[in-house]
Amino acid sequence: MSETASQGVRRYCLTLDLKDDPALIECYKDYHRPGNVWPEVTQSIRDAGVLKMEIYLLGNRLCMVMEVDENFSFEAKAAADRDNARVREWEELMDSFQEKLPWGQSGEKWLLMETIFSL
Repeated sequence: MSETASQGVRRYCLTLDLKDDPALIECYKDYHRPGNVWPEVTQSIRDAGVLKMEIYLLGNRLCMVMEVDENFSFEAKAAADRDNARVREWEELMDSFQEKLPWGQSGEKWLLMETIFSL
């Protein structure tokens, strides 16, 4: 598991690929520009205990860095997302841009990266 902790805040790094299509990648980037992520989605992220989230892109590889509070749980976040129609709609839309990584289990999208060095 990729997790670092500091003063009750935990950090996770996750990865995912986008479909290798420049037009789709630009569209995905546009959905994530400031003000474009649906407010119900950003609220659900905050409600789950995510303090800070950043997504980085290189080619078609994404890297998400999340800083979360001590109450955050991937399982609780997934359950809350299943109960939120607007988040499910967003996830279905984003799925049209995303490509599952070969290391994931069925249905997994974002995969946790392993911390191998920290300074």
